[in-house]
Amino acid sequence: MTFPSPYDTWFADAEFDASYGHTLSTLRTIAPIAAPDGFAERWQGWREQAETVDADPAVLSTETAHGRRVSIIEHAGVDGTRLRAWLVEPLSAPARVGVVHSHGYGGRDAIDLARVPDDAAAIFPVARGLPTLNTGVGAPEPKAAHVLAGIETPDSYVLGLCARDLWLAADALTTLVGPLPLYYVGESFGGGIGALALPWDERFIGATLVVPSFGQYDERLAVHCVGSGETVRDHVAAHPEAREVLRWFDASTALGFARVPVRVEAALWDPYVPPQGQFGVANAARMLELAVLPAGHAEYPGVEEVTAEAISGSRAHLARALRAAS
Repeated sequence: MTFPSPYDTWFADAEFDASYGHTLSTLRTIAPIAAPDGFAERWQGWREQAETVDADPAVLSTETAHGRRVSIIEHAGVDGTRLRAWLVEPLSAPARVGVVHSHGYGGRDAIDLARVPDDAAAIFPVARGLPTLNTGVGAPEPKAAHVLAGIETPDSYVLGLCARDLWLAADALTTLVGPLPLYYVGESFGGGIGALALPWDERFIGATLVVPSFGQYDERLAVHCVGSGETVRDHVAAHPEAREVLRWFDASTALGFARVPVRVEAALWDPYVPPQGQFGVANAARMLELAVLPAGHAEYPGVEEVTAEAISGSRAHLARALRAAS
């Protein structure tokens, strides 16, 4: 199989063309999925319901690391499930902004401060069911079981619960640190659930979504991948009614309702999250800053430089969003 350059040399042994035949120009034409009737009302209802839940955060342990105060905390999820997270606070001065920093489908085993400014407080929530802090809590841990958990109805689907849990994580942050403007950072899984949660919480002033998942399900369900989308694709093939449930959890649909600046770092090659889904999310943003990555979920020549530039761009985006909101 022959791949387009430079992927023919970077990924010569790949099982398939993870550009899916697309170029940047074709990816920029991919339209987000239109919202089904009642989409905004349903998400606004979930947001109002979440506001009735007390996050009730508790600090379990604290240490000083990386020049910050780092705590492991526990807080309520949207259904009352107790979830654990890391909380990071600056030592030298009060925080000026709060960062809600999610993770990929592998979960999280440590904090990553690369995109967190020195003067920010941050919460690193771990999605229900996922390692390390919440393995098997509130949802099954194996990825194939997790992504299908509760898919029978919109109210029970795990991706919706994980997105709604982000609001409670934000509540935990502001309860423990004090009211702050919030900025969201999420990659892959975290990018997708962040796009779902972002439009309905007015505390957020902006976001960076890195190779976001769960976007443009018409495109996503049409192609093979090696990420969680393949499990969902197989399930929908066997249970077509599940396609209607997924309409409520399309990141490309949801992000169109966001009215804050959003930076999307989308990849031209990605075997785990097809690029057409990522760009479906990017193309939905009303106030988009687009950073195009050569590849996602992959190592390639120059990846360190690309990553460093992306991190710098994300920090600058946060700073601009904070100034605009001040």
